Amino acid sequence: MPPAASTLPTLVLVDDDVALRSALKFALELDGYRVQAYASGEDLLAADLPSCNVCLVLDENLPGMGGLDSLEALRGREVNLPALLITSHPGPGLRRRAGRLRVPIVEKPLLDDVLVRNIRKVLGQPPAA
Repeated sequence: MPPAASTLPTLVLVDDDVALRSALKFALELDGYRVQAYASGEDLLAADLPSCNVCLVLDENLPGMGGLDSLEALRGREVNLPALLITSHPGPGLRRRAGRLRVPIVEKPLLDDVLVRNIRKVLGQPPAA
């Protein structure tokens, strides 16, 4: 029996690529997550976010405020939700900054179930059977 909707983790997905955002939202909902999707860091900061049972999935390369900038702004507001950063070819500076913010990086392309495995890990869920 699937979990009740109120117990499903919520993923807050931020990606400016409409096709990727839609595809990820669809796939993650099939995996049993509720998904709130946003196109920009500014939209994320204006949103009413859940306070528990949630994981942020942030693209780094957004127009305007990037993923780490958005996360830093949330942490400045004492919003300390678990998060993942998705990006291609992260350099050493980005890796250091992500490490300081305690956010794992998941590299694009998002092959197999790498994103879901990392989401489960940051949410403290057991690996899928």
